[in-house]
Amino acid sequence: MAITVTDNAPIAGAHEILTDEALAFVEELHKRFAAERNARLKARKTRRAEAASTGRLDFLPETADVRGGDWKVAEAPAPLLDRRVEMTGPASPAKMAINALNSGAKVWLADMEDASSPHWANVVDSVINLRDAANGTLSYTSPEGKEYSLRKDAPLAVVITRPRGWHMEERHVLIDGEPAIGALVDFGLHFFHVAKPLIASGRGPYYYLPKMESHLEARLWNDVFAFAQDYLGIPQGTIRATVLIETIPAAFEMDEILYELRDHASGLNAGRWDYLFSIIKYFRDAGEKFTLPDRASVVMTAPFMRAYTELLVQTCHKRGAFAMGGMAAFIPNRKEPETTAAAIEKVRADKTREATDGFDGSWVAHPDLVSTCQEVFDAVLGDKPNQVDRQRPEVSVTAEDLLNVSATEGEATEAGLRLNLYVAVAYTAVWLSGNGAVAIHNLMEDAATAEISRSQVWQQIHNKVVLADTGNTVTHELVEQVLAEETERLRGEVDPQMFAKFYEPASRLIADIVLSADFTDFLTTPAYELVG
Repeated sequence: MAITVTDNAPIAGAHEILTDEALAFVEELHKRFAAERNARLKARKTRRAEAASTGRLDFLPETADVRGGDWKVAEAPAPLLDRRVEMTGPASPAKMAINALNSGAKVWLADMEDASSPHWANVVDSVINLRDAANGTLSYTSPEGKEYSLRKDAPLAVVITRPRGWHMEERHVLIDGEPAIGALVDFGLHFFHVAKPLIASGRGPYYYLPKMESHLEARLWNDVFAFAQDYLGIPQGTIRATVLIETIPAAFEMDEILYELRDHASGLNAGRWDYLFSIIKYFRDAGEKFTLPDRASVVMTAPFMRAYTELLVQTCHKRGAFAMGGMAAFIPNRKEPETTAAAIEKVRADKTREATDGFDGSWVAHPDLVSTCQEVFDAVLGDKPNQVDRQRPEVSVTAEDLLNVSATEGEATEAGLRLNLYVAVAYTAVWLSGNGAVAIHNLMEDAATAEISRSQVWQQIHNKVVLADTGNTVTHELVEQVLAEETERLRGEVDPQMFAKFYEPASRLIADIVLSADFTDFLTTPAYELVG
């Protein structure tokens, strides 16, 4: 095999990351695991086709012994015992990384996936920042001369890094002339440079694993971990991974996923936004009973979401693993104190539900929400670091419960259609410009929420949904009209050069995706073709 980095644009510090030794490790990961990764992606399509034809999923009969077995995951290392507040955000630029580490959260999810746009400079800079953070040397000086550094008056957040999902490619790295696998590039470069400093500090290496659809994909990650630890001479079981249960097929395999990773597993996370996207994608052509109301109407108390989170807590605690709650996406705005106060109360209610349901911690997207989440979990946990010992024997979740989408309250409206198209275009434009997370209407939008927005529009067209506020049926013509109007609205809100460079191509891309006869599995795949 031969590995080549195709982007030679100057990136400060890149020569320290893209060393021959590090690239040889990435190449070896591909040599050993690319074929199985490709087989797993092919299996996804087969299973989705089966679900589409039957309109259902079920727990796997062949793994009943795993679900019924008496086993637990490895004991958690000390730095992961208390995860009551986890701050999420990209690992690049350095300023955001420093703010996250200094936020007061117990954990920082350093995101190389949904909150990061995969420009090559972002990928490399993320690894540089995470290496410097592990060594305690991360700092930044703004163009205005303001200095940012790691705090010394309080503990820094423990870092858990999230590489890209199995589906993404990395076209800036070629192996035998073919694009590398994004997940293996992210993990490979990070692990090679950062694992030993993290071990020396007693705080890692720890990972969040996204977008998986089966326990066999978890087995693949476990094989990657086992090989990587041997490669660097690190004791087996040093790596710990938390898996995001953010696809509907994975919800049926929570036990099995933990089992496959049991020597490296530390928990599961309820990735609520990608989970909604997955349900739409998986059952997009299964009829009206899988058609959701406006995105804003789908709350965590909806029966199918309630079943999903209760099963997750029960499964995790039965296996000695942490159950991590979902994202509070609200972004406080000090210029709008009344709006901010009302939204914080909604966040407080959401986190209270999670804490009282048995979750061991939860996510926030802004440092100003850390204290709210902390207060809620402090009230429930007290002096305990977690509530893994809290079993939920009363919980009984069936396949029908997980698929009971039709019981969701709310309506589909033209206002919701407009918001979906506005968010899809606005987020995609910012993603193309190099930023993977953006505040839109006081909410932190990332790739997951943009995926919900565009996939719901596709589903509404193909199911001829009637909008409650106007009585109009969602058609190609209506979507074209609304998309054009929302694109013009954005024209009036952004810089003309930015609009021409990023928003116009984003609008064309969203039009192609939502109006296509075929469903695009991931928005970021065609969007990546537009990234320089």
